Amino acid sequence: MRFLCSKLRGFYQYFGVISNYKALEVVFEYTEKAWRRWLSRRSHKGEVMFEDLRTTYPLPLPRIVHNI
Repeated sequence: MRFLCSKLRGFYQYFGVISNYKALEVVFEYTEKAWRRWLSRRSHKGEVMFEDLRTTYPLPLPRIVHNI
């Protein structure tokens, strides 16, 4: 979890320019789906719901870092 969050923060800091926000959202959505799939595969209770995922294992949201 910590490793994934640090990778996302680094990605946002590198690509976080004003015209690139939509691409950051796409990366966030894909990462969230993959994270849910990985956690569901490890769960003995079945699938992990998105609501549980967002409260228990929150990922950093995309943000604009550079105002160029």
